[in-house]
Amino acid sequence: MNLNDSNIHKTYRVVEVSGLELPVERRLEALGLTEGTSVTILNKKNRGAVIVKVRGTRFAVGQNIAAGIRIEEVAQG
Repeated sequence: MNLNDSNIHKTYRVVEVSGLELPVERRLEALGLTEGTSVTILNKKNRGAVIVKVRGTRFAVGQNIAAGIRIEEVAQG
């Protein structure tokens, strides 16, 4: 699944960041969003941005960028 398919208040692990322009991938990497990183979904707009929390930092990701970020759900335990 990708970031657009996520649910609010759930935590996911980034599996892959691909299909994006190289400068965008590098910017996400600089923000700490890399493979294996935990991502918590704070808010989602139907046709807009996904607000995430990554390593203590909150930021918004547009739909096109979110589509290039593959994630998997982390088991809550």
